[in-house]
Amino acid sequence: MVLAGAAVRDSRTHVVSLPRLVQRVLDDAGLEVTAIEAVAVSIGPGSFTGLRIGLSFAKGMAYAGAIPLVGVPTLEALAAVAPAAPGETICAALDARKQECWAALFRRTTAGLERLGPDAAIAPQVLAARLAPGTLVIGDAAETYAALFAERGRLLPFVQHHPRGEVVARLGAERLARGERDHVGTLEPVYVRPPEAQLAKAAASAPGPG
Repeated sequence: MVLAGAAVRDSRTHVVSLPRLVQRVLDDAGLEVTAIEAVAVSIGPGSFTGLRIGLSFAKGMAYAGAIPLVGVPTLEALAAVAPAAPGETICAALDARKQECWAALFRRTTAGLERLGPDAAIAPQVLAARLAPGTLVIGDAAETYAALFAERGRLLPFVQHHPRGEVVARLGAERLARGERDHVGTLEPVYVRPPEAQLAKAAASAPGPG
C-alpha cells in the first residue's frame, strides 16, 4: 500500500530537492524517519549525476538507519508501468542522447515481468529494427524517435507512463520478500556506457598519430 508519494521534474536540483522530497513524503504519510524499514533506489541507466546523487543519498539512509538497501533497475521499473497483457513484449527505452537509447526488452507474464535481455546503449534505428511487431514501447525515447518506433511498435505517451517512486518501492519490496538485498558499500549505478569524464580521460591519454 502506498502511503504517500511526490515527484519533481527539475533534474538540476537533485542535491537540494531530494532530502526535502523525502521529508515531504514522510510528513504526508505521518511517519518519522525512524519508521523506515528499508530503502529501494533506482540504479540506472540514466543521468550519471542523478544516479550518483540518488544512490549516495539512499546509501546514507540505509547506513545511518542500519536498514536493508535494494537496487532496482530503472528500465525494469519503467517496463512495470506499461499496461501490457500476459504474453506481450515491452521495450523500455530512455533517450541517452548522442543518438543512442538505453533500452531493454521484457515480457509480461502472469507472475510479473520476464527480462528478455540485458540493458544496452543502442542506436534507435538498430533497436527499432529488432522489435517484433506490436511491441509496447515505453519511455521518453519513444517520443524522441517516434518516427522509427511507430513502424514496429505501439508507443505509450511518456507523460502518462513514466517511472514512479512507488513502482521502485514495490519492486524493491518484492526483492526483499525473496530474501534479496544489496550491500551498502558495493552497490553501484548501472551506467551501461562509460561516463563522459571517463571517455574524456581515455581520449586525452590516447597516443597521438605517428
